[in-house]
Amino acid sequence: MQVTVAGLSPRLLSALLWGFGGALAFLVLVQGYTLAVDPLVSITQGLLVAVLVGVATAGSAYVLEHRIAVWSARRAAGETESHGGDGKSKS
Repeated sequence: MQVTVAGLSPRLLSALLWGFGGALAFLVLVQGYTLAVDPLVSITQGLLVAVLVGVATAGSAYVLEHRIAVWSARRAAGETESHGGDGKSKS
């Protein structure tokens, strides 16, 4: 049984949170550049690009997160199988 938050599946909620994090990271970088040098973009342009970054991040997270999890699980299972044979330590 999967628990949903606000009617969203865990996969979709995770992707949205990744997108939110990506947008905030972009805004932090723009603000840091503005403080260090000069304003690179206007506030409106920065918000527009942050929304685009957030949408791209959320979309790629939604598509790739499941595939990376499966790949990681297979890799972890392969490592435990290759190390569990004779019980001897390599140290």
